[in-house]
Amino acid sequence: MFSKFRKRKVKTVPATGDRGLLVFEHTTAVIRAERLLKQQGWEVRVVGPPPELRTGCDLVIEFPLLDELAVVRLLTGANTGPLMVVPVNSMLLEPVDLLHVKELGRYLMVRAANMKITVDKETGMIVNVSGGGCPDVPYLAEQMVNKSLDEAPAPRDVGYTLCAYALQIAFDRSVELCSALSGRSLTRPCPLSPERSRLKGTTWSWARSVLPSTVGHRP
Repeated sequence: MFSKFRKRKVKTVPATGDRGLLVFEHTTAVIRAERLLKQQGWEVRVVGPPPELRTGCDLVIEFPLLDELAVVRLLTGANTGPLMVVPVNSMLLEPVDLLHVKELGRYLMVRAANMKITVDKETGMIVNVSGGGCPDVPYLAEQMVNKSLDEAPAPRDVGYTLCAYALQIAFDRSVELCSALSGRSLTRPCPLSPERSRLKGTTWSWARSVLPSTVGHRP
């Protein structure tokens, strides 16, 4: 009768690697946990779960496995404890990168999960926002399309669903790549302000090191 009031135990798999995955029941828990961990200074990233770990939630958090005890203690104390903590100790448990980048002539398309943003590399103008299926996607597109990366609002500031969260990831990568493109002699710099140009001064060679690994993925 009183079992439902007991604290849920976190299932932990013995560690053999340096990276671990935090598995949650709902995407809202992933978003909350990511925010809590980043606020405390941990380097974490949200990725897609490998097939063996899919629980109905399309996201997991990759984190430094050496910090497992402190991470679980923090999240459990905030009522956001994970269902499982799994070490990435084989190729079978490699997480799936949410981000895919593709060059389309003068355009750069970045997809995060099921959301896509397409940017004109020469002007930094957002020419398309699509994907998802959430109710706020049309509004996000209306607010962002035909605006430069410097002028458009951040998706997290105007959206409220998982689609807005995914679009924010794609938006951030678009800003990074557009900034990197500023070193390419054949392309004019994208008009980014210092606060958004987090990789200011990075050259096109860096962007080329990122793009080949993702160009084969169809958006």
